[in-house]
Amino acid sequence: MTTPRRPEELTLLRDDLAYHQARVLLLVAAVADAQGHQGKVDGLTKLAKLDFLLRYPALAALVLDRLDPADPRLRLTPEEAAEPANSEAPMTRYKYGPWDDRYYPVIGALVGRGLLGYARSHRGSVALTTTSQGKALAAQMAAASDWADIADRSRAIAEASSGMTGNALKNLIYERLESLMDRPYREVIR
Repeated sequence: MTTPRRPEELTLLRDDLAYHQARVLLLVAAVADAQGHQGKVDGLTKLAKLDFLLRYPALAALVLDRLDPADPRLRLTPEEAAEPANSEAPMTRYKYGPWDDRYYPVIGALVGRGLLGYARSHRGSVALTTTSQGKALAAQMAAASDWADIADRSRAIAEASSGMTGNALKNLIYERLESLMDRPYREVIR
């Protein structure tokens, strides 16, 4: 279970690119390891939608049919269950669903450090996979208590989204979370 944080801690966390890099690394590693994803996250749309489900874990089971809301890997706190749209790292409403403008510097930093690599994709989209260094670091992080919740949630979401495209995830988010997505572009999702 995650412990509640003070507001000033949350502000630092949201703004800390290292936190976002670590979360994205764990997510890409989980997706690359899960069956049905061909060893990669195929497209930024897919990354953003999976990251949305990771950042708003109480909403994940509403979107993904194969994810049981009682799955212990979600490690939902009572606060997350009571306020599913509340996130310590909120995203914004964008034309194609939830988005975070930090993806470009986050991905660039992870690729630059040799933790993620670009993989062959279809139709010109960006596909990401973990390098051997990235896999090793993700495994170390997953074993650490500070990152165990994120690692477990990443694995649960990766398994439940097996075989799904970014566009399919986007459509499910819009369909099943219509009231949450019915807001002006660039508005924070809360």
